[in-house]
Amino acid sequence: MLRWSLESRDAQTRPLQDAVSNVEKHFGELCQIFAGYVRKTARLRDKADLLVTEVHAYAATETPNLRHGLKNFAEEFAKLQDYRQAEVERLEAKVVEPLKTYGTIVKMKREDLRATLTAKNREAKQLTQLERTRQRNPSDRHIISQAETELQRATMDATRTSRHLEETIDNFEKQKIKDIKNIFSEFITIEMLFHGKALEVYTAAYQNIQKIDEEEDLEVFRSSLYPPDYSTRLDIVRANSKSPLQRSISAKCVTGTGQIPTARIRKDQQDDEEDDEDDELEVTEEEN
Repeated sequence: MLRWSLESRDAQTRPLQDAVSNVEKHFGELCQIFAGYVRKTARLRDKADLLVTEVHAYAATETPNLRHGLKNFAEEFAKLQDYRQAEVERLEAKVVEPLKTYGTIVKMKREDLRATLTAKNREAKQLTQLERTRQRNPSDRHIISQAETELQRATMDATRTSRHLEETIDNFEKQKIKDIKNIFSEFITIEMLFHGKALEVYTAAYQNIQKIDEEEDLEVFRSSLYPPDYSTRLDIVRANSKSPLQRSISAKCVTGTGQIPTARIRKDQQDDEEDDEDDELEVTEEEN
């Protein structure tokens, strides 16, 4: 009967040991992976901060529209990194830390298991000792009675620790399921909040980039190829390239006359008429 009780207690203890070992293994793996996920997210935040700095530096060298668009993009992207920082902190507090606490919880359950195993081994040892006493001294009731008393104490202790272990492991399982639900729910909620904010920020950043006026910036770039006094210098070069007569006429046109004075025209006409009369006199003299 006692042998059967010991075997039954062994059968009950093994699943409890397996449950604790299972949590110890997989919760440890989950904790490491989630911690790595948080570290990767933090490194991504750091890289994004570097990108923001470089975009600002580049924008300062560009044309007005492009500069304005890039600076607005950088500001939106920097805002996103604030949300990412909040994501990192929440994941650390709501996911990684609860998983870490299971390291301590598992140690406590291991101690309960060891106490149960110790009590069970003591019970088995007392049972073996009683059987040997009965075989060696079947007529010594005093020694047999003492062995039976020790076995009874060991059995009561083993029963008590086994029940305590069953209760604590039952609570352990209940809390484990609840914690897993909470941890993964928090993880999903944190990620959803971040990505929801990220969608808003990326939309604004995209719009800022699309608002960049390419043609206006291109005109600014083209105008930057020539110095401010380029038109004036070009007029001077063109003026210097004209013939003296063209420069004279241009100069008169610039003064606003645009015509030869009337008195001068009349004088030229009189001179022409006198020349014609002299030519007629010379012809007449020749004929005579």
